[in-house]
Amino acid sequence: MNLSKETLVKLFTTMTLIRTVEERVAFVYPEQEIKTPVHLCTGQEAIAAGVCIHLTDEDTIFSTHRSHGHCLAKGMELKPMIAELYGRTTGCARGKGGSMHLVDPGHGIPGTTAIVGGCIPLAVGGALSAVLQGKKGRVSAAFFGDGAADEGAFAESLNFAALKQLPVVFVCENNNYATNSPRCARQPGVPIFERAAGYGIPGRHADGNDVLAVYRVAGEAVERARSGGGPTLLEFTTYRWKGHVGPTTDIEAGCRPADAHEEWLKKCPLDGYKSYLLDQGVLTVSQMGRIHADLEKAVDEALEFAKASPQPEPAELFDHVW
Repeated sequence: MNLSKETLVKLFTTMTLIRTVEERVAFVYPEQEIKTPVHLCTGQEAIAAGVCIHLTDEDTIFSTHRSHGHCLAKGMELKPMIAELYGRTTGCARGKGGSMHLVDPGHGIPGTTAIVGGCIPLAVGGALSAVLQGKKGRVSAAFFGDGAADEGAFAESLNFAALKQLPVVFVCENNNYATNSPRCARQPGVPIFERAAGYGIPGRHADGNDVLAVYRVAGEAVERARSGGGPTLLEFTTYRWKGHVGPTTDIEAGCRPADAHEEWLKKCPLDGYKSYLLDQGVLTVSQMGRIHADLEKAVDEALEFAKASPQPEPAELFDHVW
């Protein structure tokens, strides 16, 4: 691919932002000022960055309980996101949604959902809405894990999207675990992306730790949807460094094998991309350091903003509830 320096740097910046936020949340979580459960996407940054770079504010994404990376890659601002984790009124959901229910309609994020597989039919609905309203070129994307492929809503959504040729991209982040249940204990050995053939739509697979591979196949799927070609099912193989929920890894509790965890750490998507950028002369070590330092400062400011923001008053409990 002949990508511009601007695009290459944007991918790096987005991945670094996601990693910085997730590492900082894991660090401050034991302070117990963040009351909401957090599901961290550390190690999966390349997928969010490589997909969302193709989307505009007019396009919509629908995500899961593990949505920090997707929302940041789609353009959500740091301060309202971090404030939401702290349950403050300045949060994107006024402190009522928490980590699993982030929302930012202005950047094409109608809302994330903690229901496994629940975001998939919502994305189909978003695509159908765009078609019915005559908003040509608007794309809807669903991010979900391999566990959501166990759900009936997954099959129903692919079927309906294929039937109506809707502009939706299904993005499966296959990290091999649903909570701590390995995929081999839940599904037959058929690759998830191959299920697309049963609905007559394209299915594509790529290394989810290679941001350029993600960029390539996601770009093809988004362009297909945007031009009226219908849906695509994408499967990206990856691994989450942290446990299902919280700042630990689950390795301590014996929920996942330590040797596999160590092998995946060596496949760090950010380290691999840094090496590529250095080899290609796109960025120097000092330039990368400045980008990281700027993002660290922005995260520091967001944390200070969140901690200084007021908590919701008890009288607000039933406001904005239907």
